[in-house]
Amino acid sequence: MKKTLLLPLLFAGLWATPACAAPYVGVSAGLGLLNKSDIINHGGATDADAIGYKAGVPFGVAIGFTSDCYRLEGAVGYQTHAQDTWHGVAVPSSDNADVSVLSFMANGYYDICIKDSGVSPYLTGGIGLASVKFEDMGVTSLDESAFAWQVGAGIGVKASENVVVDLGYRYFRVSDVTSKDGTADLTVAGSNILAGIRYSF
Repeated sequence: MKKTLLLPLLFAGLWATPACAAPYVGVSAGLGLLNKSDIINHGGATDADAIGYKAGVPFGVAIGFTSDCYRLEGAVGYQTHAQDTWHGVAVPSSDNADVSVLSFMANGYYDICIKDSGVSPYLTGGIGLASVKFEDMGVTSLDESAFAWQVGAGIGVKASENVVVDLGYRYFRVSDVTSKDGTADLTVAGSNILAGIRYSF
């Protein structure tokens, strides 16, 4: 129930944005590098770096508001990664083992405004909810939602009066998620290098 209520509370802040703020929409895609997952066995030892993943392609869409050097947005992201190794042993692609992450985030930005410049570096942080699904041989062994957070930095380059090209980095982490049989938890975290476009109205 608490997880169900989390999203409305996170996005409620968007509607409290000052009337002078300008709305924008954004899209992004890039390179996703997921860290190796630890398997935390309940009542037993932790298998560190037990599952390795191949690089993936994260996608995202966002709606937000900008005011002076600050931005607030709600964003939805999705990425999937094929399993690469299991306890150090290569996993055949025929196993169809992968993990997918669908995230709903409330993000805040501080743009470092440089007078008379079309370039603005920024810092960002966000919190939200992520749905993690792990499949092996077509069988879902994990499907759970958990708290997620991210931090990052980047740079915006003004391409026109309304368009900004965005290049950025995000470190993204999800609270440990539990397997469907309840015997172990899995760590999910990684880095995303993103390129995107923002259009302001």
